Amino acid sequence: MKDAREGHILEINGPILRIHLPGGRNGEQVRIGSLDIVGETIALEGDIAIVQAYESTEGLRPGEAVVGLGHPLTVELGPGLLQGIFDGVQRPLDQIADVAGDNIPRGLRVDSLDRERQWAFEPADGLEPGQEVTAGAVLGSVQETETIEHRILVPPDVSGELIDLAPAGEYTLEATIARVRGADGDVHKLRLYHRWPVRRPRPYARRDHGVEPLITGQRILDTFFPLLKGGKGAVPGPFGAGKTMVQQQVARWSNADIVIYVGCGERGNELVDVLESFPQLEDPHTGRGMMERTLLVANTSNMPVVAREASVYVGITMAEYFRDQGYDVVMLADSTSRWAEALREVAGRLGHMPVEEGYPAYLGSRLAAVYERAGRVENLAGSRGSVTLIGAVSPPGGDFSEPVTSHTKEIIQTFWALSKELADARHYPSVDWVDSFSQDVPTAAGWWAQHISGAWNARRAQALSLLARDAELSRIVNLVGPEALSSAQRWELEGAALVKEAVLQQSALDDADSYCSPQKQFQLLELVMRVFDQGKELIELGAPVQEMAEHPVLARIRRAKSTWRSDESEKLSEFASEVYRAFETMRSEYASNQEVAS
Repeated sequence: MKDAREGHILEINGPILRIHLPGGRNGEQVRIGSLDIVGETIALEGDIAIVQAYESTEGLRPGEAVVGLGHPLTVELGPGLLQGIFDGVQRPLDQIADVAGDNIPRGLRVDSLDRERQWAFEPADGLEPGQEVTAGAVLGSVQETETIEHRILVPPDVSGELIDLAPAGEYTLEATIARVRGADGDVHKLRLYHRWPVRRPRPYARRDHGVEPLITGQRILDTFFPLLKGGKGAVPGPFGAGKTMVQQQVARWSNADIVIYVGCGERGNELVDVLESFPQLEDPHTGRGMMERTLLVANTSNMPVVAREASVYVGITMAEYFRDQGYDVVMLADSTSRWAEALREVAGRLGHMPVEEGYPAYLGSRLAAVYERAGRVENLAGSRGSVTLIGAVSPPGGDFSEPVTSHTKEIIQTFWALSKELADARHYPSVDWVDSFSQDVPTAAGWWAQHISGAWNARRAQALSLLARDAELSRIVNLVGPEALSSAQRWELEGAALVKEAVLQQSALDDADSYCSPQKQFQLLELVMRVFDQGKELIELGAPVQEMAEHPVLARIRRAKSTWRSDESEKLSEFASEVYRAFETMRSEYASNQEVAS
């Protein structure tokens, strides 16, 4: 490489090295020692570079040669990303396995994207030599998978006169498909792929407000705590509360075009489950393989700590690339706590002042900088795309006041707090309706009113109010027993239990209920709340709570979610009508009795 410069190691402190490297640049990538491991310059003191290594430095010694590569940590963006499984610095794990087996040797150089494969390139209509092309313009397309058309873009830092454009045909990634003359007269050769620095957000024309919710098929998320496309969400919860399962359900069922799952410092067995299960999944929206619109970044807890810190930036950069093509992307980071722990370890070795629980003072700003790369935008070429970022948080002991959770809570818009108590009670998803919140409800309410029902917001608010009332009444029952409650209060407890069992609980393993369409979500909510309203009328007419609670139809309501699939809304409506008639019959009987008594 023409910009390469040589230096040597002065000092080694775990993954942090002091290197004599004249002319070094902050953020520059380097190759270190006889092992040829990769590192990144994170600070400069004259000709002394402070470098963090992305692989173990065990076996290195001072005096070994270092080569500065002249460019920052970058990712390759082009056809071949989808269906890929990469490590934290975008090395393809399947190719590494072919070359080196199950263990990743240090210093291994593998191209992120396949250089041998040929892609069928189709130039964009109406694009002719001599035209001006702007940054982000679409040069053509490649059908990467049956599901996704990969649009070949002019890189964000290139614009000018189009000199020539390759005709339709088969091309490798390294083939020149277009040449562009910039304003300075330089000619840029454009290929099917380009590189982009991971720590530099990709530019866009302007940021838009979110306009529609991300539909995950999970009732507790979509109906009660919605997240908009382009939004920022967090899934905090202690060990065993089901964070990974919630994220996998979102990845599998959400109505995004592209899904990027970043396993950042998680346990190896969990990531193995993800890597083995995702290729087996069927995409519910297309009927084809889920991996056709998915890519995975795997960086387990036993991999180098610095690569863990980089993996989130690698994932978000790839998400922005698909956003620039006009797609809606969901990125799931599991977990940002492990990412923050990597920051803490590196900061400690650098001698940075520790603050809350040993984390560096810049923890909050780093978290905010990552989450702010999410959003719905108008791209440079005029199309619109979005990146929805959902980060899992693993607070020690479930303490939501710890630094990572508290900083995240200030940044995000939707907070899906998981409860160990609910998980222990086998209530899944174990999202706590008391601690969770969503700032996107007003926008989501407009979408639900337009597409499903104008009553959605009122029914949602009524159900949440009932759940809050249940918490108050449960404390009274625990203190003095159920006898202290009135009939109306006991019916509120029954109604809340019905909401929890018939609406909030949802099994990921139930074929009929693993995914719940918005239509079915509202039907179930409307059914439960209308039954609750009918019950209140019966209470006023003197009906015993016990009689209503033991009515056989209530057991059927609890099973309705698993009895009918999302495409069987008519049958669910028929059942709801049957339930309403049963309660109306009871109401007529008690109303008649009351008239006779009077």
